[in-house]
Amino acid sequence: MEREMNIDSDGSRRPGRLCKVVGIACSLILIAVFLSFGCASEHRIGFDQFMEIQRAASQETPADPVGLEAGVPDLDVNFGPYRLGPSDVLSVSWVGGAGVPPALDARVDGAGTIELPIVGTVVLLDKTLEEAEDQIHDAYVPAVFQDAVVYVNLVDPHTTNVFVVGAVSHPGLVQLRRNQRNLLYAIVGAGGAVDFASGLATLRRLRRPGESNSYDLRDPFQLRNAVAQDPLEDGDMVYVHAAQPNTVFVGGLVARGGPQNYPAGANITILQALAAAGGIRTDVFPKKGTLVRRMPDGTDMHVVLDLNRLARGADPNIELYPGDILWVPETWKTRVQDFINQNIFFRAGVSANYNVTGIEYMNRPSQQSGSFRSQQDITDPFGFLGQNAALRGIQGSLPP
Repeated sequence: MEREMNIDSDGSRRPGRLCKVVGIACSLILIAVFLSFGCASEHRIGFDQFMEIQRAASQETPADPVGLEAGVPDLDVNFGPYRLGPSDVLSVSWVGGAGVPPALDARVDGAGTIELPIVGTVVLLDKTLEEAEDQIHDAYVPAVFQDAVVYVNLVDPHTTNVFVVGAVSHPGLVQLRRNQRNLLYAIVGAGGAVDFASGLATLRRLRRPGESNSYDLRDPFQLRNAVAQDPLEDGDMVYVHAAQPNTVFVGGLVARGGPQNYPAGANITILQALAAAGGIRTDVFPKKGTLVRRMPDGTDMHVVLDLNRLARGADPNIELYPGDILWVPETWKTRVQDFINQNIFFRAGVSANYNVTGIEYMNRPSQQSGSFRSQQDITDPFGFLGQNAALRGIQGSLPP
């Protein structure tokens, strides 16, 4: 059988019917291959199931990170007035009649006492400054003086040295007074948390190597527990965690795939992320997307998204978490659409012609005859095929 060839008016050869049949057969084989990719088993969960999981997680009662018993702890120890203790240096002065001693400085010893003229030892352990004045007054009046007024000032308070590192303004060594030896004052003493801090802080005890407790300071319950812990000691370390980079990753059948970086704390929804990626490709028609979210146990949850329902508002336009992956995957339908866009053009009611592109097939007669108006202009007046080809040409040149 001779291979059928058609001769154009200018003498050039065009493929005959046999070549067309071969081209169509090759197209069908390729389509069958594409179809085979769509037969993989579904590994994603439904959107409704995902929303139920999210609701259940939000309703869980947060556990006490350090096992405190229920009830409100005594916070006055940390936020009340200063109470005297060992190594504090006081200035004591008297105002009264003749014979009162001159003002003097006294250091509180390890037992919580000071030595004063005439009366000797006075116990001031855990006393406020007002209570110390009363204690010294009672020691002198009326045993030594008929009357006198006593003033006590804290000249040099004893401080505890802790290390504060991480997402704070001035990381390093922080000195805390006796009534400030808690995690909150330590962070404030380091200049406070910076903008990119996550709100999570971890306390590590130097004298308890195996102990490490973390607190979300944005949660009043956990903040209360953090402040109510045993006072910090010299060498303890507070680590303020930085927020996870607020980056989401968008890819697949979108105009401009890639990472999208947002300020810490910004809330980005699925549709906003798709819009920032230039939207869905217009030369194919994907209906499903995939949300990939890393769970606390380290596993990835794959969620099916109905893009049409999201666009209509039928499904909630949920917020994305930092690190989420939003993917618009290829399917056998989009592969077929893409293949047809690139290789096949259908003439309604006549036949299917396999060529390099449909646009080239339409324009070939006008190019050969020198006609002013191309067949593309006549058959494709809205330029859909041209748009498809142009989209593929500019995608590589678009900025990320």
